[in-house]
Amino acid sequence: MRSALLKAGIALLALAVPALPAAAQDNAGFQSYLASLRGKAIAQGISPTTFDSTVANLTYNARVVELDRDQPGGSTNSPIPPFAPYKATHVDTARISDGRTKYRALRPLLAQIERQTGVPESIMVAIYGHETNYGRVLGGFDLPQALATLAYEGRRRDLFEGEFLATLQMIDRGVPRSALKGSWAGAFGYPQFLPSVYLRLAVDGDGDGDKEIWSSEADGLASIGNYLVNAGWRPNVPWGVPVGVPASLDRASLGNKTVPTRCSRVHERHSRWMTMAEWRALGVYPAEGRWAPDDTLATLLEPDGPGQRAYLLTNNYRVILDYNCSNFYALSVGLLADEVSK
Repeated sequence: MRSALLKAGIALLALAVPALPAAAQDNAGFQSYLASLRGKAIAQGISPTTFDSTVANLTYNARVVELDRDQPGGSTNSPIPPFAPYKATHVDTARISDGRTKYRALRPLLAQIERQTGVPESIMVAIYGHETNYGRVLGGFDLPQALATLAYEGRRRDLFEGEFLATLQMIDRGVPRSALKGSWAGAFGYPQFLPSVYLRLAVDGDGDGDKEIWSSEADGLASIGNYLVNAGWRPNVPWGVPVGVPASLDRASLGNKTVPTRCSRVHERHSRWMTMAEWRALGVYPAEGRWAPDDTLATLLEPDGPGQRAYLLTNNYRVILDYNCSNFYALSVGLLADEVSK
């Protein structure tokens, strides 16, 4: 009887004590998670001082989690929208005009980077324009807070925990804490690199000894060029060629039988590889009067279906896909680059 009364009293006491608000519970769990990372961070060579001073003022950011959960799921069965509306908003008059202005202003720098990397000046400018509207939109989220929050939330913990620790390595290497601002998902600077990509591939483009991709256009553009070279860019090969396709083309015989390990839905829309000479023999013709050498390998992509504008795409197009695994993104980069260089 006494035991039953004791239990009842405890139950009443629990009802009398208000539960912590959800935000407080999230932050308490967040702080516990951060504490659990200390040993791992130190084992990776991050200094205890850097870890302790960085996490001391971090709080859980519910907005970051909300933005992450709002991302489209990308069901493999959902229909793929047409490319034309995307192209209209990403290769538009303003972006072309601003790109040409930036291209002319930076020609000496761009020419130097092209000589060093083999990446065309216009491709670097087009990626710059797509990622940050030529440096105008860099993002205002605190990277350590955003990445630690996403790691704690857990949906993609391996990715975001690694990127959070990479931000601490950046601080250890002298990157100012104030420079760590970017998108809610952790991309930052003119190239919108994740921290781990910055550590691997950012370069000093202006010779001052720093890799300030958030404030130096020379560093940002040189880092874009270095990224593309690292991904396999081949000099003197176009990204692709806009083409027309005869109605008689037997598309069923041109299917791609390879199964890529990354971005499978993106690549499954492409045909098998054939040389430009083989495509021309099938009646495929350049839509804008330019072509590539006969021995250049390319795949066919018809983003808006048969009868609409099509593209023959080279290995360098696949390199742009490595930057952002989206056919719409890569096509828009290539088309913007063509317009910028006119």
